Formats: sequence, structure tokens, C-alpha cells
Amino acid sequence: MTSRSQTLSAAGQDSLLRIRNLSVRFGTSPEATRALRNVSFDLGREKLGIVGESGSGKSTLGRAILKLLPPIAQISADRMQFDDMDLVNASERNMLAIRGSRISMIMQDPKYALDPTMRIGDQVGEAVALHLKLRGREKRRKVLELLESVEIRGVERVYDLYPHQVSGGMGQRIMIASTLAANPKVIIADEPTSALDVTVRRKLLILLDKLVSAQGIGLIFITHDLNLAQDFCDRLLIMYSGQVVESLKAAELRQARHPYTQGLLASLPRLDLDLPRLPVMMRDPAWAKDMETAR
Repeated sequence: MTSRSQTLSAAGQDSLLRIRNLSVRFGTSPEATRALRNVSFDLGREKLGIVGESGSGKSTLGRAILKLLPPIAQISADRMQFDDMDLVNASERNMLAIRGSRISMIMQDPKYALDPTMRIGDQVGEAVALHLKLRGREKRRKVLELLESVEIRGVERVYDLYPHQVSGGMGQRIMIASTLAANPKVIIADEPTSALDVTVRRKLLILLDKLVSAQGIGLIFITHDLNLAQDFCDRLLIMYSGQVVESLKAAELRQARHPYTQGLLASLPRLDLDLPRLPVMMRDPAWAKDMETAR
């Protein structure tokens, strides 16, 4: 079992985000679904991967940090500290000042995150007007600059297009451009490459990597792709049943000790092993119970 100090550690001492015992319950009855259970970690100026199967709580974690869950969700935590802001007790007005400007989120699918009735320039322009207070020609100039920063060609043409007229990869870049409008300190990327082909995915990852290294942001990278997480991220949190069961450096993923992480790795096809059939994950209910009693 990974030690508590390993789970909380971040790159260096300059933590941008500190989470302690974050839990989410959908409903108030004893039988209500517990989507997150006592999740704790620190985020520094690094690429932190959140890895696990569908339903493990990865996306819920990202949305809980920004308080973007539906009203039925009951969020509790001993601490959710962003810079000098207490997110646990922050009002909705305070959260509105944080979302997008200081902590931004890249949604999983641009087809649903972008407004199909608005031109690209107008959508990115909304973020520019809201966060930078620019209008008219200055706003347009900044929008074009942001589109160029995410390596979109022909930005003057793209400015007037609608979301259905751009590819999935370009849609993701447009979402990142909107995200960058306010120079956020933390970006939460929820499966940003799941709908992209290999070439476009690689370009997008290079772009995100540049943002972390050049601007010193903290990136929470949510994915179910273990190989991608190992290659791209600095640290990994492995989630199972709404809990962090293991925390380790991405480069040390193949030395994971928790049986759940080992099971995920064993289920991946490998060219260097001649196996007649990939093993099936055998889940132990005690994994979740052991984590609960260890808190």
C-alpha cells in the first residue's frame, strides 16, 4: 500500500492546490452513492495524471474541485486550498471568480462543450471579454493571438467558422485557447485526447507540455490510458472505487505495488510477451474497505 506521504507529495514545495479527504456523495440517504472517498493530494507545477477505469471517480474529482457537480452532490473535505483561497467554504460568487480565470477545465468532447450556434471567434471572445475586459478590435486581436498560440493555421478563416465545421483536434485546440485567455494557474484536462487520432493527439500533448514548462502551470490530466499517462505525466494517482489506491512517479508505473494497478497493467497488450489471452481483472472488495479503515 502506498504511504500517505507519497500520496500527498507534489513536485517541490510550491503546491498550487492542496486537497485533504475530499469526498462526494450523491444524495443524503445511507444508501446514497459515494463517488469519492477521502481523496488527498497536492498539485505542484507539474503534470499530475489521474488514472483509473470508467466509474472510478476521475471526472467527479475534477468537477468537485471547481464545484461543478449537480445540486444533489454533497461535497465535503478537510481542506481544499488553492493559493490563499479556501475552496471548501468559498461562496458561488467566489467560485465564479476562480473558474476559468485561475482554474480552467478542458472538457472531454468539444462537440458538446462548444456552443453549436456561435462562431469560434465569438466563443473564444467571450472568455477574452470576461477575463481580460477587452472589447472591439483589441478583443479580436487577442482571440486571433490565442488561436495562433495553439498552432491553428488560417486563424482569420477559423474565427468565422462554427464548431461543426472544424475537426475534433481543432475543436480541442479551440477549447484550450479559451482556457488560456486568463492565464490560469491550474488546468484540469478531462480525457482531452480520447476522441483524437494518434497524430493529432501527439500535437495536443506537446502543446500541453509546453504550457506546463513555459508558464509554470499545474496540470491535472484525467485519463484511462495507462501508457499515455506513463509517457506524458510526471506523477500518477491510481483511482479505484472513488479512492486513491496508489500514488507513484509516472516513470515507476511498471513497479506499481497495489494489485489493482498491477491488474490494469497486466490487461494491456504487449508486443514483447507472447500470451494466448490477456488476464481478466479480478477485483477484491477488500481494496475499498482497506482504504476506508486506513484513514
